[in-house]
Amino acid sequence: MWFERMTLEVWFDAYQYHIENDVGESAVKYLTVDDLNIDLGSVALRYGHHTGEPRLKECLAAQYPGLNADQIVVTSGASEAIFALNSALVKPGEHVVVEHPNYPSLYDIPRSLGCEVSFLPLTYENNYKPDLDQLRSLITPKTKLISLTHPNNPAGSMISEAELREAIKIAEENDVYLMFDETYRELGFSDPLPQAASLSPKVISVSTMSKCYGLPGIRIGWIATQDQFILDAMLTVREQITITNNSVGEAIALHVLERKDEFLKRSRAHIGKNFETTKRWMAEQKDIEWIEPEAGVVGFPRLKDSVKADPERLYRKLAEDYKTFVIPGRCFEVDNRYFRLGFGATQEEIERGLANITKALGEL
Repeated sequence: MWFERMTLEVWFDAYQYHIENDVGESAVKYLTVDDLNIDLGSVALRYGHHTGEPRLKECLAAQYPGLNADQIVVTSGASEAIFALNSALVKPGEHVVVEHPNYPSLYDIPRSLGCEVSFLPLTYENNYKPDLDQLRSLITPKTKLISLTHPNNPAGSMISEAELREAIKIAEENDVYLMFDETYRELGFSDPLPQAASLSPKVISVSTMSKCYGLPGIRIGWIATQDQFILDAMLTVREQITITNNSVGEAIALHVLERKDEFLKRSRAHIGKNFETTKRWMAEQKDIEWIEPEAGVVGFPRLKDSVKADPERLYRKLAEDYKTFVIPGRCFEVDNRYFRLGFGATQEEIERGLANITKALGEL
């Protein structure tokens, strides 16, 4: 067992706080306390409930047909949920299948726990869609967990409800768990998928307040599952890490979720405008191509083969000379010609940032 720094977070550390135009971030632009119209004066700064504040859990459970509050565990962001789930489910020598590209924790954690990790590739040529026949072929007797994310980060791709149900069937037939990351579910450009945890006891849904609601700083995520073993195991792992959640963060999450439609309406309108701006810019590019995202706040364009400039030089030039932030493909263990492009920032940031990409690429 050995944990190493996440390449993605190293890149964030190097540049995130020194830039002016963030067109790499994977969330709706963060809110401030003043944006929330909330009174935090009565929040008790005590240890909270081990599985989350009861009213918050009730509010979250209402999103999952057939589940109740006892089938929710609130965590310190989705990151802790992913860590605790992997720690609870897999042991050294066992096998995990992870859709790729994806958020690096989903494969870095099982690797660090001594597990074998197989990638289920999402390719540009297949519109970043998973091949479920290939998923079947990757399952071995040692497989304990399948990890899928849709809407996908960084590609913005979706699957259909039929494909989700087929993936669940594969998990059930092989007696393995499916961890389904639904972080961007509320930011689909069409009807959302059903909540995966409601469809089978073999599924664990993971989500967070960070992305759709623009609240990464409160560090509130959660899992939903029908499986009591998972619920108990999550609690066992959490007791060795965070014990309970941030009481202020839980209070903010409850306040926002009780006004969910209001906040999501704002997020969707914001993303809709920015996405249209980004699409217009992409249509003008001669050196960059993409598979248009179907949901969420990110896409995964690539530099065309005709571009001879060093991609790494481009990304660093953007950050250092143009104060503009994108995420290199190497941060997701793919060809560095690819980069994550986010459209969750302010309209002004998006416009300046995209223009700066054009300028920097032209200079190189």
